[in-house]
Amino acid sequence: MLAEPTILDDLLASLPEGAVATDPDVMAGYCQDWSHFPSVGSPLAVVRATDEADVQAVLRWATAHEVPVVPRGAGSGLSGGATAIDGCVILSLERMRRVAVDPAARVAVAQAGALNVEVKKAAAAHGLWYPPDPSSFEMCSIGGNAATNAGGMCCVKYGVTTDYVLGMHVVLADGTLLRLGGPRLKDTAGLSLTKLFVGSEGTLGVVTEVTLRLLPQPRGACTLVANFASLDDAVAAVVAIVSAVRPSTLELMDSASINAVEDDLSMGLDRGAAALLVARSDVGQEEITAVEAACRANRASEVYWTDDPDEGEAFLAARRAALTSLERKGDLLIEDVGVPVPLLPELVRAVAAAGERHGVEVTLVAHAGDGNTHPTIVYDASDPAEVARAQAAFADIMRSAIALGGTITGEHGIGRFKEPFLAEYLGPEVMEVSERIKRALDPKGILNPGVMFR
Repeated sequence: MLAEPTILDDLLASLPEGAVATDPDVMAGYCQDWSHFPSVGSPLAVVRATDEADVQAVLRWATAHEVPVVPRGAGSGLSGGATAIDGCVILSLERMRRVAVDPAARVAVAQAGALNVEVKKAAAAHGLWYPPDPSSFEMCSIGGNAATNAGGMCCVKYGVTTDYVLGMHVVLADGTLLRLGGPRLKDTAGLSLTKLFVGSEGTLGVVTEVTLRLLPQPRGACTLVANFASLDDAVAAVVAIVSAVRPSTLELMDSASINAVEDDLSMGLDRGAAALLVARSDVGQEEITAVEAACRANRASEVYWTDDPDEGEAFLAARRAALTSLERKGDLLIEDVGVPVPLLPELVRAVAAAGERHGVEVTLVAHAGDGNTHPTIVYDASDPAEVARAQAAFADIMRSAIALGGTITGEHGIGRFKEPFLAEYLGPEVMEVSERIKRALDPKGILNPGVMFR
């Protein structure tokens, strides 16, 4: 007897051999991102696309059969945006890794699966630099960076992903391929659709290729580390620094984060410090001297700076390791709320108050120079009462950011974790317009259901 046709037969026929995986053990590795969103569905299949034609085939098939599609890059996201739902197809771009650099135009063209670090290395081979540098830059993908409008440590001076996206290819829900922008520094023709898709988290289309602006490599970096006896003093130093100069990096770690990294990596950090600032200047000693003065004026207990590049990278490595080191302490709920820098002291106090109010540990690291904080709730996910307290603290921190005129996400995206707060943040009018755009581009609602939009 012939086997009965299944919904996957047409999909299998339209894709290269081996592109579709249905083995539960294989699919399990694609069902979550780094955030570990608690509600994970059972996918119908995982498709590992090799080119844009594969992506188009998947979306045409999904639209025809009304099957939800969850796009996925490297799985390094921190908002639950790449979480499987029941009956979905997970569309992985991991095999689309090509990167080409045009040094004369100072652009890189990267497929969505290329890692951030691969773009950086390709640019560096021509004496150029791609600035956006999430802490996960060695493992996160460019397509994922574009989908969430990722930031990083040098955003305070150089901006975020959207500031470097000159063009992109996007496949819509019906399989239409859009070619937007290109290697031009100035282009005001038509609506700014490129900017619309940056930060859309796979809800409006699937990004397959990105054209990125590159800069000359910076020269002569100096890196400063300052320890403080109180978190309040460190935050006051941040406000003073940013009002005087704009360093290329200005990062903050609290005591719990310092000690988590030291427990994990034994880097020689001061366990007794209440806070640590790491600042970098890429314009020389004069700027770092101004940073030092602001730190000392705000009672830094120790200040040290160096122009040795390896030593400077070691200081930044400690900050990059904070979240992975905190994971050793328990389960994490990670936020990325932000406020204007002058309001940073109020936000930090609100974060601490939320932890105390609900009886959970809330640690803090921050891209402090642009007011983007990462309050991280450490809890036990196997204890329902503790989960409830963690979620209550999470909600309080979100609403504190809104009340201060800040944002509920500076760089991680809305995903599934923050979807319940998006309408409250945007307001009804902006939310309605956003939903109209979603319906126009994805009328059957197959693209990443539950992310940003219900």
